[in-house]
Amino acid sequence: MSFEGQVAIVTGAGGGLGREHALALARRGAKVLVNDLGGAVDGSGGSVSAAQAVVDEIKALGGEAMANGASVTDWVAVQAMVQQAVDAWGRVDILVNNAGILRDKSFAKMYMDDFRLVVEVHLMGAVHCCKAVWPHMQAQNYGRIVMTTSSSGLYGNFGQSNYGAAKMAQVGLMQTLAIEGAKYGIHVNALAPTAATRMTEGLMSAEVLAALQPEAVVPAMLVLAHASAPTRTILCAGAGSFEAAHITLTEGIHIGLGEQAPELLAEQLAQVCDRRNEQVPQSGSAQGTLEVGKALAARAPTV
Repeated sequence: MSFEGQVAIVTGAGGGLGREHALALARRGAKVLVNDLGGAVDGSGGSVSAAQAVVDEIKALGGEAMANGASVTDWVAVQAMVQQAVDAWGRVDILVNNAGILRDKSFAKMYMDDFRLVVEVHLMGAVHCCKAVWPHMQAQNYGRIVMTTSSSGLYGNFGQSNYGAAKMAQVGLMQTLAIEGAKYGIHVNALAPTAATRMTEGLMSAEVLAALQPEAVVPAMLVLAHASAPTRTILCAGAGSFEAAHITLTEGIHIGLGEQAPELLAEQLAQVCDRRNEQVPQSGSAQGTLEVGKALAARAPTV
């Protein structure tokens, strides 16, 4: 699986998963812009030294790389980051949105500033990066964007309402960008990693952390960033295991209007939630199409 001649930007690549992503892409031939603010897990502080250390590793392997210390929350700095790659290498083929922070606390104790900042980094950081690479990918009729979602967003996790909301929002962003990017050859996917990084220290036992090496997630990223990548796919990866997550729609039922509709719905909720014959809609309009179709069928005269 080669990335020879391609240019990749990996955010949050100064350590952990991002570092592994950057190294893997470089080993397979990509030129890599290594972005990292160089801050603490909670987003405080900053230094380009973390990104530069990964660049030095890549160069030691015979690869080509540049460091960038922009915060993904800074739209102007993100635009300059993308331009840095374009000025040096002429294009951007791959964007891996990996940058993130944690400010965990139960919702009852959560400070709104902590909620807002986590959303700003994960969601708006991804938005800024996607927006900055988008015109370049449109112009070249090619692009691969990998969002980093999380099981905390897909399925929830105690103490991570801010992180979970931001991570699920990236899936929503992926869904629409994949639709809009299709005619330009831009594929957009999401990766839900489970890995031992400084963001997961203290959350898992030593034995579990030992099994969850960050490099075990990398194959999923490479598949989603490659020329042969699918689009609108959520791959889950951890400890060398891989799964796909889907947002599905059940077949449901038609109840119609009327004063007793709430009671009828409550009585038949189990049938509404029955997962037999569920589908993975190709766009948001599929929900309306299904609902209107059932309503029209219910009105059709019986023969």
